[in-house]
Amino acid sequence: MDIIQWIIIILIIAFLASRFMPVKGIANINVQEVKNKFKDNNVQFIDVRTPGEYKANHRKPFKNIPLSNLASKADKLDKEKEVVVICQSGMRSAKAAKMLKRQGFEKIYNVKGGMGAWF
Repeated sequence: MDIIQWIIIILIIAFLASRFMPVKGIANINVQEVKNKFKDNNVQFIDVRTPGEYKANHRKPFKNIPLSNLASKADKLDKEKEVVVICQSGMRSAKAAKMLKRQGFEKIYNVKGGMGAWF
């Protein structure tokens, strides 16, 4: 293999690693840990599923801001408060958490397993 192929392989590995590595300031929490935060007024609860998914099954105090709208509505959230993000499985909320992190939010929690893990 020549040097170009090695560089391409290294770049692909670095890209894949960056997609799966935990991001500083984002923590994965389980459903019980989320429930323990419900009484805290300094926490914002965001459900990034579609309005249809949210309407069919949601938990208070989660507010529905679909992932596709989150970037434009993030300015309505308080950067000083913690943010708990949920979706159906934990994948969209992980994307949402990274998006919020890039927008300057400091304390972000992604619900492991999403609504599928709720009991």
